Amino acid sequence: MYVSPPSTTEESSCEFGSSKYYALCGFGGILSCGITHTAVVPLDLVKCRLQVDPQKYKSIGNGFSVTVREDGVRGLAKGWAPTFIGYSMQGLCKFGFYEVFKIFYSDLLGEENTYLWRTSLYLAASASAEFFADIALAPMEAVKVRIQTQPGYANNLRQCVPKMFAEEGLWAFYKGVVPLWMRQIPYTMMKFACFERTVEMLYKYVVPKPRSECSKSEQLVVTFVAGYIAGVFCAIVSHPADSVVSVLNKEKGSTAVQVLKKLGPKGVWKGLVARIIMIGTLTALQWFIYDSVKVYFRLPRPPPPEMPESLKKKLGLTE
Repeated sequence: MYVSPPSTTEESSCEFGSSKYYALCGFGGILSCGITHTAVVPLDLVKCRLQVDPQKYKSIGNGFSVTVREDGVRGLAKGWAPTFIGYSMQGLCKFGFYEVFKIFYSDLLGEENTYLWRTSLYLAASASAEFFADIALAPMEAVKVRIQTQPGYANNLRQCVPKMFAEEGLWAFYKGVVPLWMRQIPYTMMKFACFERTVEMLYKYVVPKPRSECSKSEQLVVTFVAGYIAGVFCAIVSHPADSVVSVLNKEKGSTAVQVLKKLGPKGVWKGLVARIIMIGTLTALQWFIYDSVKVYFRLPRPPPPEMPESLKKKLGLTE
């Protein structure tokens, strides 16, 4: 196992790469994605409505006021149940499988290549994890968008699922999986690779002492800052596909290509500012919660990667 083994001053609760380690990482993923996505349901609701009905909802502020005027304050919480269930399942797979694939690919590469190719390793591990995470998310994402963007269709999860199944069968819940991959895989690759490299840079150039000498709370501040920076890039990379997913789940029988043609090059960027605010904050909080779970359960946390001694010798960097 060539992902830098953790050097912890206090006793870890389990072995790095053990099944208990993966299970607790998955639990951290459930909390980090389930809680954060549910917390921003009102903003997500307005963003979806901006994308699918720009004539009616002119801006973020206007979207909020129109929604409250028509549905009351409770209307802003529409779709919270499928959001919580769907993103909890996604978080379990996203973070749990990321740890699995990171160690698996690292073992294939060997110690020196793991260091030299670490950005590619983060990209490959996160893309592999997200592939499975989106299959877990797709059904609830379809339900959430239908509830949020079709007023009068269904008020909650219990009403929406049987209605969608009766109208379109099982396909109704999975027709958005390919656009979800288009949106989420680049997003997650950016989220994990950018986060990992930003943490590395912050400890190297910004934080005045090595991570091993930082307190747990200082380390979590670095996690939060790196998470926010990663989130801004994530939002920009994945936004066009996000617009397509929103319209696709609203309109029966349309395909991703048809929606792209209809939206045009300007239409796919509608709602970007709202999404940058939402995703930046979301990503920062997700990494913060995930790392906090690791700290709380005393999971081994590898230090930022360093060049292996064998590679230093090859490159003539040591005596």
